[in-house]
Amino acid sequence: MILQIVAVTAGLGVAIAALGLALLRALRRRSIGVMLAVVAVVTVAATLAGVVAITLEMVIDGRPKNIVLTVVAIGGLVGLAVALINARRVVLASRRLVQALDEVPPSGRFTPPEDPLPAELRTIANALEQAYERLRLGRERERALESARRELVAWVSHDLRTPLAGLRAMTEALEDGVVDDPGTVRRYHAQMRLEVDRLSGMVDDLFELSRIHAGSLKLSRGRVGLGDLLADALAGVEPLARAKRVRLLGEADPGLPVDVDADELARAVRNLVVNAIRHTPADGTVSVRATADGETATVSVLDCCGGIPEEDLPRVFEVAFRGEAARTPGQGGGAGLGLAIARGIVEAHEGEIGVVNEGPGCRFDIRIPLAGSA
Repeated sequence: MILQIVAVTAGLGVAIAALGLALLRALRRRSIGVMLAVVAVVTVAATLAGVVAITLEMVIDGRPKNIVLTVVAIGGLVGLAVALINARRVVLASRRLVQALDEVPPSGRFTPPEDPLPAELRTIANALEQAYERLRLGRERERALESARRELVAWVSHDLRTPLAGLRAMTEALEDGVVDDPGTVRRYHAQMRLEVDRLSGMVDDLFELSRIHAGSLKLSRGRVGLGDLLADALAGVEPLARAKRVRLLGEADPGLPVDVDADELARAVRNLVVNAIRHTPADGTVSVRATADGETATVSVLDCCGGIPEEDLPRVFEVAFRGEAARTPGQGGGAGLGLAIARGIVEAHEGEIGVVNEGPGCRFDIRIPLAGSA
């Protein structure tokens, strides 16, 4: 008898479950409330079918049968009502979430609904908030980069016109014979060579920056001593320091091996030192130190520029930022790309670069992992 009851109820349950799954598949694009109602109906129907089969054929008869069927029917209706109420709450919560998405302001900041949400919808709301925040920050970075590109085009165009105008004037003077004495001709030739070198430097900086932004900067890493790299970089900028009458000091802790592209990192250090020399007055001092702090090597460049306004510190490494209204480059001036290039090179080495005001000027720091600590 027990086995017969189990077989009958199990068979009816499987049949009704199969019908329920087929119905749920057909309604998979409908509201979650409809799906919850189907689940409740399938549950009640399976229970009711088993009870009806047993009461009609095997166990219960007469008035007790009617009582059992009534109790099961009422229980099924109660379960269906609870399922529908719960489904309505879930639907309303999902609508509040959709409304919050529709009300996202132009700033792109998503605010989840204040009313309580089910755990799953709350997880989705938190994920949406994080996604919108990343999108908002991405758009802000994109706008900032686009603004920097426009400024770069304007500034570089201005900086290129100045030496080109000088070259044209001197070339025309030589061609027309306006200048013919040997001394002036030699001076014109020297000035023309200087302007050509300046233009070549600008083009090189633009090419390097384009490689960094395109992600095509290829590093040829090798283990080198940071002290040797620092000495080579300082040797390349020493003539500029002498010309400006700026004292150039360098020191490095012994034993600072780093796994870097020596040429690229030396260029980053030179850019920082050249920037420091250009902004340090005559008879000032630019100090370069290389030290170790745990598993990190730090190259610090200290100048006597008088400090950088606090509001300009976050923009120091932006493309073409010079911190001055006049865009005309001074003697030996560049296109304002040196610090941006230095940042790109350091970040390509998984390092960090920063600037703070210190003493009579400011201090630029490059931090990179020591060899074997990355």
